[in-house]
Amino acid sequence: MTSQNADDRRAHIVRAAARLFEQKGYHNTNVGDIAEAVGLRKATLYHYVKSKAQILVWIHDDTTGPLLERLEKDIANGIEPREGLRHVVADILELMETKPGYLRVYFEHHREIPEDLQAESKRKRDRYQHLVETLIEDGVQRGLFRKDLNVRLTVLTLFGMTNWSYQWYTPGGEYGYHRLADELLKTFLLGVEPR
Repeated sequence: MTSQNADDRRAHIVRAAARLFEQKGYHNTNVGDIAEAVGLRKATLYHYVKSKAQILVWIHDDTTGPLLERLEKDIANGIEPREGLRHVVADILELMETKPGYLRVYFEHHREIPEDLQAESKRKRDRYQHLVETLIEDGVQRGLFRKDLNVRLTVLTLFGMTNWSYQWYTPGGEYGYHRLADELLKTFLLGVEPR
């Protein structure tokens, strides 16, 4: 089997597992369920996967990796802070359309990653948060955001608004993810009080 075929098989396994974890829960899904979903025998699945926990790590990597890569590129290119925050929100919402189940698994089961496999996932999560904090700090320095902002609390508020959307946002519904990102960011930046 070529490495491309192995990569395709891995991606298929991860997508199927993410859907199962979302539908049944991580703890209620076993390796046999995943094997059946991808049309493999359980023994054959172990040729591609060491454990269910490894699949969970891959889901986290496949979630954080593209988000982190985009944000690092935006910041390296000197993106304007408000536009950078719009990308942050839109990128997270887009994942709900392009990778069903991944965000729920990412947010609800990151603590299930075995301790010996947590370091890299935690490093990526922390790096991502730091970069979003950098956008806010840049906005404060440019006079776009209030000088008295608590940067960490501001970022956690943005994440709270955006990350919780996996609970209620329906891809393909009334709002596309770009429009929804604009609406969420407008509420975040302007609040709800009249000006």
